[in-house]
Amino acid sequence: MEVSLFDYNLPKELIAQHPHIPRDECKLLVCNRQNHTIEHRIFKEIINYIDENDLLVLNDTKVIPARIFAQKPTGGKIEIFLLEEIGKGRFLCLTRGKLKKDTIVYLKNSKTARITRIENSDKRIVEFETNENIYELLEDIGEVPLPPYIQRNYDNYNKEKDFKYYQTVFAKKEGAVASPTAGLHFTEKLINSIKAKGVKIAYITLHVGIGTFRPVKEKEVEKHKMHSEKYQISKETADLFNQTKSKRRRVIAVGTTVVRALESSINKDGILKPQKSSTDIFIYPGYKYKAVDALITNFHLPKSTLLMLVSAFYEREKILNCYKEAIDKHYRFFSFGDAMFIY
Repeated sequence: MEVSLFDYNLPKELIAQHPHIPRDECKLLVCNRQNHTIEHRIFKEIINYIDENDLLVLNDTKVIPARIFAQKPTGGKIEIFLLEEIGKGRFLCLTRGKLKKDTIVYLKNSKTARITRIENSDKRIVEFETNENIYELLEDIGEVPLPPYIQRNYDNYNKEKDFKYYQTVFAKKEGAVASPTAGLHFTEKLINSIKAKGVKIAYITLHVGIGTFRPVKEKEVEKHKMHSEKYQISKETADLFNQTKSKRRRVIAVGTTVVRALESSINKDGILKPQKSSTDIFIYPGYKYKAVDALITNFHLPKSTLLMLVSAFYEREKILNCYKEAIDKHYRFFSFGDAMFIY
């Protein structure tokens, strides 16, 4: 299957550069797979499409301030991008700027760290030299790792606003370096209203990695190697999932990260079991969904694995038609953009 089949033309001005405030008043494109219809709504109207005893599954990962600006002993500047915590105060990272082995770098507020290279890799390890809670330290010295298509002037930067709005209101477990953006549209009030309707709420944790922005460089979809991400499904979530399926009610995934976790964990008998694992599942047209019945998602980049995942949930041509409709209606695209509901 050619990667070019998932391409589309997007006017640059439709790439959202700032969050929509209030969160739940962004646009919502509603796509009915059975009737092949499209509706245009406001996101908080999603409650009208979710029924009593349906299960809404959210990703409670929390984005860490993974982008750090530092200074070398020589005075030169470097940028550190944290990828994954591998030990207490130790992270796998990428760096921008020339570094010698075991370089000590100077951070904000007189903090220091040591950076070492991993053999046969462009990745490095950063070891923070502190006894403080590492995540409290990162909130002090780090920046929100916004996607490359969101432009910021870091010399005149509203750190607090981006940290607030590039984080879901239900974010709980630190570890992501990118936000599960379909969840950004929910407010606490909307979640409470959904619960009051009799809808069940469950959480998985999948720490979104930088690989989510990795472009597909192969010409053929099948040759692309998918990145791996860690996730966890609790017993409570597994029980709610299995109860929902036994009652023939719908499981509604909020975002592609939830899809990846659920579809990676359901067994051949349709049972979801609690587990802590990692997944490199690659979902593209031809894949048969086993766990997810409806999907809330944002609008994704051309030729991306996320667009392929969504195209496997519906027909590729129909999804691209939805995208064309969204462009014609001036929807906002990507992380801070508007949403789709496909059911």
